[in-house]
Amino acid sequence: MPVLTPQREDFPRWYQDVLNKAKLAENGPARGTMVIRPTGYAIWERMQADLDARIKDAGAQNAYFPLLIPMNFFEREAEHVEGFSPELAVVTHGGGKQLSEPLAIRPTSEAVIGEYMAKWIDSYRDLPLLLNQWANVVRWELRPRIFLRTTEFLWQEGHTAHGGEADARDYARLILHDVYERFLRDVMAVPVIVGRKTAKERFAGAANTMTCEGIMRDGKALQMATSHELGQRFARAFDITYSSAAGSSEVCWTTSWGASTRMLGGLIMCHGDDNGLVLPPALAPVQAVVVVAKDNADGAVTRAAATLADHLRARGVRVRLDDNVDAAFGWRATDWDLQGVPVRVELGPRDLDQNAATVYRRDTREKTAVGLDDVGARVADLVEAIQADMLAAATARRDAAVTDCTTIDEARDAAQTGVARLLWATVGVAGEEELAASGLTVRCLQRGDGTLPESDDDGDALAYVARAY
Repeated sequence: MPVLTPQREDFPRWYQDVLNKAKLAENGPARGTMVIRPTGYAIWERMQADLDARIKDAGAQNAYFPLLIPMNFFEREAEHVEGFSPELAVVTHGGGKQLSEPLAIRPTSEAVIGEYMAKWIDSYRDLPLLLNQWANVVRWELRPRIFLRTTEFLWQEGHTAHGGEADARDYARLILHDVYERFLRDVMAVPVIVGRKTAKERFAGAANTMTCEGIMRDGKALQMATSHELGQRFARAFDITYSSAAGSSEVCWTTSWGASTRMLGGLIMCHGDDNGLVLPPALAPVQAVVVVAKDNADGAVTRAAATLADHLRARGVRVRLDDNVDAAFGWRATDWDLQGVPVRVELGPRDLDQNAATVYRRDTREKTAVGLDDVGARVADLVEAIQADMLAAATARRDAAVTDCTTIDEARDAAQTGVARLLWATVGVAGEEELAASGLTVRCLQRGDGTLPESDDDGDALAYVARAY
């Protein structure tokens, strides 16, 4: 009997099996919450560290803002509060008494950060103000699913204020491409479709929302990260103004952008197979495991395996030694497969007699006999090769999932199992509503050359239509 439900048989069940068997996460005690287990959190920590460095390279500084936000903050921007009202969790009592004003549990922080931006910005010399915070947020989900849609999740949210529209627009695109798209491609090995959201799918209160859409192994789309141009709406609502060089009072232009633990769900569903998680080496907490298949009576195999692990560590490989010979080798190999460790080095008495080891790569499940003196170089090469090969394989799957269409009916059919691509002019607002009735959404708009449309009315824009998580 297989350890996991096969993807083709039941993809949602396969996903849940991976969460459980790979010890990534499980449901929390309150509906819609999750417990991220050490294995899953180690992956999130690596995501967080890499993204944080990229965000800082883009000039933003980390700060922290309150979890509890007075309701009147939200009510200052009507479209924003209307968009988030169905998802808000509100505290009405504290210390055994009813509060004089309800407090929203942070679903996003435009409102509270806008309040403090208004205090911190006086003149053009204070601009741009580039802030980021790593935090948890709460959005009341009707159909929670671990990592993909949970009531509470972890994320980073950036918020910036600028002296001009062009500066804000350029910065929002910098984050989209240089932070999110490059991280997803170069670290997660996830090729994404980068585009502009339609007005229907836009962030509440934004002038423009841009997205990175990943295509999962079942053909559905997953929004991996977004960057928003907020125009001057939030700045006007919160009086975020500055004194110009000429002495006039001007309204700032603001942006916001974020990525969350949803990326972990995307990682699982983009790369995972019927044997479990498959991790790209750049992100894997453990890049290689040296497994003692069986030992000699004098412990010679374990000593040789420990030496191999030391050599790999000296080469900069994140390595683990598995010398638990009391457990069956087959069981341990299956467990390392489930956890998605990119490379496994297997060593037993026969291997030691032949001065060799078996090197296994998780992505293709290929095994090769390698001389002990060459294992270090071989594994180091594989760490680079697997990263590139996983991106190439994911790109091929994404491209194969996209079907070019000329009519809404064709798009509806194609999007049942993949992604439909057709002219946005063919779809339009009416066609978007028609597709929504079939459970399909326009994930984003993109020009034929891959660039972003400058408006919702770009006649040359292509619409990507799919089912989505």
